[in-house]
Amino acid sequence: MGADTYRTLDMHTAGEPVRIVTEGYPAIPGATILEKRRYVRANLDHIRRRLMLEPRGHQDMYGVIRVEPSDPEADLAVLFMHNSGYSTMCGHATVAIGRWAVEHGLVAKRAPLTHFNLECPCGVVRVSVEVSERGVGEVSFESVAAFAAQIDLSVETQSFGRIALDISFGGAFYAILPASRLNLSMLETPLERLIAAAREITAATRAQTVLEHPEAPDLAFLYGTILTDDAEPGSPEPSLNLCIFGEGQVDRSPTGSGVTARLALDHARGRLPIGAKRVFRGLTGEPFSGELLRPARAGNRAAVIARVGGRSYYSGTSTFTVEAEDPLRDGFPMPRSLAEIARK
Repeated sequence: MGADTYRTLDMHTAGEPVRIVTEGYPAIPGATILEKRRYVRANLDHIRRRLMLEPRGHQDMYGVIRVEPSDPEADLAVLFMHNSGYSTMCGHATVAIGRWAVEHGLVAKRAPLTHFNLECPCGVVRVSVEVSERGVGEVSFESVAAFAAQIDLSVETQSFGRIALDISFGGAFYAILPASRLNLSMLETPLERLIAAAREITAATRAQTVLEHPEAPDLAFLYGTILTDDAEPGSPEPSLNLCIFGEGQVDRSPTGSGVTARLALDHARGRLPIGAKRVFRGLTGEPFSGELLRPARAGNRAAVIARVGGRSYYSGTSTFTVEAEDPLRDGFPMPRSLAEIARK
């Protein structure tokens, strides 16, 4: 009987899981991090399925693969994975990586702030980790150049008719709109209905829109949809963020790259100046802070650099065994209906 073994460190940021693979993942070839991402997608996707999907994971699991940096400015490099593929940026995972890197000696610890550069598929982000005698506090990161890609885009949907939404890039592209535009309420509409609406909008927008990234074609895809409340950008009150990404995965946190995208969108609309700050909450209510730091450029596009901060916590360590004879060794997604089982 043969078996493969993987070891992981599990954390969460604002309730959103982060499963960091610490042992068992093979070396990944590639001259750039996007080449590494392509290689993993084509050749090692069974490992993602094993660690993200049931029986070892679940529909909303999220993971991190450490790789060798390709950018000379980077101290560490990572790929991100989830229930259906590999994302290009992940803020909640970056917050967890910040604490993990400092406390496990992957970067030199310095008080009161430890800085290091993390290479992600979307580019290099600068991570700052609060360090004191009590341990690690808030972790923040400076985003890659973020920008509003399309404003007031018209999209036809089956359930809501023709709607207007915005698309903004914060390391990944998101469709963004207030739930009230769909005659839904972030506070009163059942969560299942909000999730279903966001999934429908993602599918419709993907089918009707072609995205372009000015620097890397690999980044030019719609990652998901963010439904928001109607809080004004200048208000001191936290704004609600419900992000549904990938193939319908539900983020428990406010979504770090989504917060970045929202800040860039607010700035592009003239509703939030450089230097302004906002607080965002997701499903658990645990906050992410957001701040517009400075103007930037993404190719020929006006962009911004934002800072996003939060806190991460350990939830456990695991050793996973994958037996060769196990018919479900590579994991399985929860079927949408029993008819899928009958067709096997």
